[in-house]
Amino acid sequence: MTRKTRIVLSDDHPIVLAGLRNLIEAETDFELVGEASNGLQALKLIREKLPDVAVIDISMPELNGISVVRRLADEAPAVRVMILTLHEDRAYLKQALEAGARGYVLKRSAAENLIGAIRAVMVGGLYVDPAIVGQVFEANSGGGRQSVGKAAIRDLTERESEVLKLIVSGFTNKEIARKLDVGVKSVETYKTRGFQKLELKTRADLVRYASAQGWLAAI
Repeated sequence: MTRKTRIVLSDDHPIVLAGLRNLIEAETDFELVGEASNGLQALKLIREKLPDVAVIDISMPELNGISVVRRLADEAPAVRVMILTLHEDRAYLKQALEAGARGYVLKRSAAENLIGAIRAVMVGGLYVDPAIVGQVFEANSGGGRQSVGKAAIRDLTERESEVLKLIVSGFTNKEIARKLDVGVKSVETYKTRGFQKLELKTRADLVRYASAQGWLAAI
C-alpha cells in the first residue's frame, strides 16, 4: 500500500480552513494529520506531527507564517512548508522563499492550484502561484522572460550552479550546507535563485535540464 502524504493545515479563518480541509480530504493519497488557527499552535503541531507538508497562512495571530517557516527551517527541515496567502506583492514572496518556503499559493486560486502545488513540492519542486510567477521572472530577467539556454547559464553564479548540481546528485539541503560550508538557509536561497533564473518549477525539470547540459555525466 502506498504511503499517504501527511499534511498539516493552518489558517485563522474557520471558513478558509474548512475549504482547505475539503480539498485535502478529497484526495485518496493525502492524509490530514492536524489543523491550527494561529502561528504558535501551528509550530507546536508541526513539531509534534512532523508532517510531509505544512500549509500555513502568512498572516496569523501570535506568530506570522514567515516566522513559522524560519523556525521550521532550523527545527524540522524535512517538513516542506508552503505559504497560503492573500498577498500578491513580490516582497512577501521573496521573504517566504528566503525563509525556506517550498511553495507560495494565493488563496484566491487555492481551489485550483493547492493540490498540484503540494504534489510539486513532494517531488522536490519549488511552487509559485502562476498568477505571480511572472513577477519573479520579471525581477530576474529585466522585464522579459528568457529561454533556458546559454544566457541563463551565464546568469547563474558559481555557488548557484554548485547547489543545483548537488541537488541533482541527490544531496539534501543539510548535506549541501555541510559540503559547501554555508548555512541551510543560504542553500535554499541559492536553490531558489537558480530555479528562478532557469525558469524551472520542479526537481524533475531540474533533472531534465541537468541532463541536457551534461551535468549528469560529470557527477
